[in-house]
Amino acid sequence: MSTEELSKEQRILRAMRKTLGSVVRDATPLGGRPNPLTENTIQEIKECFAIISEREKELAAQLGFDEAKPYYNDGSEPASAQIISFTKPSKH
Repeated sequence: MSTEELSKEQRILRAMRKTLGSVVRDATPLGGRPNPLTENTIQEIKECFAIISEREKELAAQLGFDEAKPYYNDGSEPASAQIISFTKPSKH
């Protein structure tokens, strides 16, 4: 499979993941209302996300992407970064 074919499949998977996520957000009820989706449908959605994620990892491995490092389209590496610790201020 060529890099171009892999890239096209990655774009398809990304679009599917984003669309499925949007459907879930739009269908999620607010304020304790009953969920319009059945438990079976919710489980099937979770399985779809898992399959998409699994395939995305396979494609990344085929292209030689290191999962521990972020990938940038332009091939650049980020400048050195500092870790900043955020702490919640105490209430008085």
